[in-house]
Amino acid sequence: MNSNTFTVSRKGRIDKVLAENLDVSRNQLEKLIKDGLVSVNGKKITKPSFKVEEGDEIAYEFKEAEKREVAPVDFDVEVIYEDDYLMVINKPAGLVVHPAPSVKEPTLVDWLIQRGISLSTISGEERHGIVHRIDKETTGALVIAKDNKTHEKLSEQLQDKSMGRYYLALIDYPLKEDIVIDKPIGRNPNNRLKMDVVPHGKEAKTAFVKLAQSSCDTELIAAKLFTGRTHQIRVHLATLGRHILGDELYGFKSKRDKIARVKLHAYLLYLTHPTTGEKMEFVAPLFEDMQAYLAKYFDESEINEKIDPRTLGDRFNSI
Repeated sequence: MNSNTFTVSRKGRIDKVLAENLDVSRNQLEKLIKDGLVSVNGKKITKPSFKVEEGDEIAYEFKEAEKREVAPVDFDVEVIYEDDYLMVINKPAGLVVHPAPSVKEPTLVDWLIQRGISLSTISGEERHGIVHRIDKETTGALVIAKDNKTHEKLSEQLQDKSMGRYYLALIDYPLKEDIVIDKPIGRNPNNRLKMDVVPHGKEAKTAFVKLAQSSCDTELIAAKLFTGRTHQIRVHLATLGRHILGDELYGFKSKRDKIARVKLHAYLLYLTHPTTGEKMEFVAPLFEDMQAYLAKYFDESEINEKIDPRTLGDRFNSI
C-alpha cells in the first residue's frame, strides 16, 4: 500500500481537491474516500463533500488489488472488434459475466483475465473493463474497456445515452402496436429472483417495435432501452401479457417444445470511440438457436429486411 501526502493550496470539497491533484476519475476518488483511504490533518475522512481549507494536509493511500483465483477457461468468445482501447464481443448464452460466490463455472471475467485485460482501481478492487451488464442467458454485443480512462468515458456515454443497444427478442404473442413502456422497476417483494413493476422502484423506460410475425403466432420484436434495470425488457413485456420464448421466470409457457434459453439478443451496439471521437456501430450476429427458429417459422427475406442495421434504429423514431 502506497501512502502519499500533499498540502491544500485552494479550499473546497475534498473530492474536487483530490481530482485537481491526481489524474484519477471522480468515481474512483469517491470510492477511495468512502473506503477510508483518505485523511485530513491525520483524521480519516469518508465523505466526498468534506470541505478542506488552504494549508490542510491530505494523505491518501492506494491499495493493490487482491488477485483472485482464476477458473480455468475452456471456451472462447467471438470478438467483433478490438483495438488498443476497447473490445466488442458477441456473448454466448449461458456465460455469466461477473464472478460471484454462487457461480462455480468460469465467467467472462475469467476469459478476460486470461487475455490480460484487467483494470485495477486505486481503492483496491479489480475491474475488468465491463461497462454494461447482460444476463447469463441473454446473448449479444458487449463492450469492454481496456484501460481506466476508456472505461470512464464509455460509462459517461452509457449515462448520457450516446451509447446504447438495440435488442431482438422472440415473444409468445404479437404486440398490438409499437409501444413505449415507462414504469418503475424494483425487486419483486414475493420472489427475490424476479424484478417487477413496483411503486417506488427505479425509473425504467423501454421502447418496443413489431418486426415480423411467424406462422405460429410468435413475433420477432426489437427493443431499445432508455434505462438499464435488471431484467428490464422481460419485466416490461410481462406488463403487456407478453413473454420472451424460453423465459419461464416471467411466465412463458411452451405450447410445443422445451426452449433451452431466453431468446433475447443484444443485436446492435452504437457508441462514440473514446479516443478518436468516431461514431461506431457493431452488429452481433444471431446465434444458431435463434437463427434456426427464424428459419423454421418466419419468412427469411422479410427478417433480413427488418433487422437491417442501417434502418433498424429508424423504426423507433415514430413511437
